Amino acid sequence: MNSFFGGKVALVTGGSSGIGLAIARQLAQNGARAWLLARHPGRLEQARQAVEAVGGQRSCELLCADVCDGPAVEQAIEQVLASDGALDFVFNCAGVAHPGYFQELDPSIFRLMMEVNYFGTVNVTKAVVPHMIERRRGHIVNFSSVAGFLGVFGYTAYGASKFAVRGFSDALRAELKPLGVRVSIVFPPDTDTPQLAYENQFKPPETKALAASARIMQPEEVAEATLKGVARGRYIILPGFEAKALFYLTGLLGPALYPVMDWLVARARKQATQSRGV
Repeated sequence: MNSFFGGKVALVTGGSSGIGLAIARQLAQNGARAWLLARHPGRLEQARQAVEAVGGQRSCELLCADVCDGPAVEQAIEQVLASDGALDFVFNCAGVAHPGYFQELDPSIFRLMMEVNYFGTVNVTKAVVPHMIERRRGHIVNFSSVAGFLGVFGYTAYGASKFAVRGFSDALRAELKPLGVRVSIVFPPDTDTPQLAYENQFKPPETKALAASARIMQPEEVAEATLKGVARGRYIILPGFEAKALFYLTGLLGPALYPVMDWLVARARKQATQSRGV
């Protein structure tokens, strides 16, 4: 992949931790220059050190901004272009998740999921697309989730925002392809990140039981699969065996999937009840 990413400039949102940081490190290892965009200066500085440890000095630059703030995002993109003159890749990794039973989730949670996961992706993409269209080149990589193509128990707020990212990306791909700009969408499964640790606090017992048998991927694995998919020009990128199996099974079964999901949820509820000793 070194020859593909070498000498290129990439923006990584949510780049201070998790999958975003893993992508930035692997980009740097492959000779690219990564701009990390996130909200917390302290975490960004730690991320810079982690990236430069593998890519050397000047392999990483920092942008402190919130993807929910459209004008701030535009200013950040202007800073990248003023410094490097071009932006070859955008990895929209910034995201949040807060599971729970629908009836117990505050409406503010639904708004937050959409603001960060969906509108954050739109804001960044809106800021970079004119530049890419002008150059007739560039690649936008949006991050959805397995919960962005499969309705997962406990994720009414998060899943809706990630389904939105998929719909946005599908339409965007069709619009930008004739203009020379590529789009990819990534559907990661559960990944061992600080975000997963956060959401584990709020998962309903049924959700925990459903996830118990699934393999948790490492951020580095997801990053490697993502960069390989981008280098190969793939639109849909499915890191890991389980994400691939679920994606194709969902398409194969169609409406027949719902009874299967109902059975899995019923089994998970039974397991959760037994574990509580009820």
